[in-house]
Amino acid sequence: MLRRALTVAILLLLLQSCLTFYQRNLIFHEQFAKRDYSAAIESLEKNKFIQKEKNKLLYMLDKGVVLQMMGNYEESNKFFEEAYIFVDDFQRNIGREALALVSSDMARDYGGEDFEKIFIHYYKAMNFIMMNQYDEAMIEARRINIKLNEINDKYKSDTKYKRDAFAHVLMGLLYEAAGDENNAFIAYRNAHDIYKEDYERFFNIKAPNQLKKDLIRTAAMNGFYDFQETYEKEFGIKLADIEKVQRELVLIWHNGLGPVKDEWSINFVVIKGAGGLVLFENKELNLSFTFYMRSEDEQASLGDLKIVRVAFPKYSVRNDVFSRAIVKSPDGEHQIEMLEDINEIAIKSLQDRMIRELSKTLLRVALKQVAAAAARKENEGLGAAMSILNAVTEKADTRNWQTLPAKISYSRIPIENDSTSLELIVFRGNHQLIGEQFSVSSKKRISFKLAHSVAPESILMRN
Repeated sequence: MLRRALTVAILLLLLQSCLTFYQRNLIFHEQFAKRDYSAAIESLEKNKFIQKEKNKLLYMLDKGVVLQMMGNYEESNKFFEEAYIFVDDFQRNIGREALALVSSDMARDYGGEDFEKIFIHYYKAMNFIMMNQYDEAMIEARRINIKLNEINDKYKSDTKYKRDAFAHVLMGLLYEAAGDENNAFIAYRNAHDIYKEDYERFFNIKAPNQLKKDLIRTAAMNGFYDFQETYEKEFGIKLADIEKVQRELVLIWHNGLGPVKDEWSINFVVIKGAGGLVLFENKELNLSFTFYMRSEDEQASLGDLKIVRVAFPKYSVRNDVFSRAIVKSPDGEHQIEMLEDINEIAIKSLQDRMIRELSKTLLRVALKQVAAAAARKENEGLGAAMSILNAVTEKADTRNWQTLPAKISYSRIPIENDSTSLELIVFRGNHQLIGEQFSVSSKKRISFKLAHSVAPESILMRN
């Protein structure tokens, strides 16, 4: 009777554990991609899984994004501010940490990937911009760099995502909007350096042509003629060829949906050594980890030359539904250039912490094996059940912020009249679609427009 009950319980757990975080929230994603935002919010509120305390951050992030898409910027920022406070004060729950050591990382409180913490401030900044609160937006743009510095102080590496070029572009635009050309030039120069030194190497993204023009233009405006000449030679662009405009619209375009966490498995051979030493080795991936067990019994319970499976998260990239976009205005077409590739940043960030996470995961697997071996000594049936349970619960943490865009791009469009009609044209391959028609009537030196192109197919994984 006990074994039958255990078997039923394990089968039920197996069915639940097979679902990734994305699959548990699929209805919400479908509604979001269809732009049925009221239904999407209703799904969030009814979803008991994302309402759990351990998933609280992801609930706040998703709701903040949906509210922004609805144009409810003030309410959206309430959720992003709550998310910021949650991340800033994040302390792991000791009970759930202990449970994670004998089950899976999904039992832990989700505190956000490092790059996700950065984008909380970006979304807050965009909400403030859309409410014409540029000073508050500047504070959030600066917080991006503060948060990156905090992350860099925690993990030292010359190859990881540690500086955000887009944050500096955004600061430059905000400085220009405030009439501070000196700080605008500094921000644009910092952005260019990051594109050149980091983004080209890590993400294969080069500095946008618009940024190059802005560097030359603001250098000249500040009387920095040496910089102007240097950049003119480097970019092959002359100041005389850069159009002078009185007013501009900065269109920020969110394209598609960012990646989704899935899982993959790595097999390790377990080799016993002397003095409680245990080596986990995967020769194919050139990975090896050493642990010292507290007793010979614990070491023996892991076996010799035994294969163990370790689950680890990976990012799956979603469909590129829209290949590119342009803006049509009365004076012609304006290209939209990519600033940030969130797909690449996410993948890079996970790769950077892979070794650190694998070590922690292997320790969990070892503890599970030790517990199963101890149970087997007391009761063979219970030990067998625990071994099955260990295999079932060996799941990767597939939680991530899944309403982020895949890419962020921008364009600066001259506004000549008091009211100018524009069209955002998006492309599916070579096929043109009118994504949005809108007019601009602001008399500000620089005004902003936020657009997000998604389609039902955007939620699907790329083949």
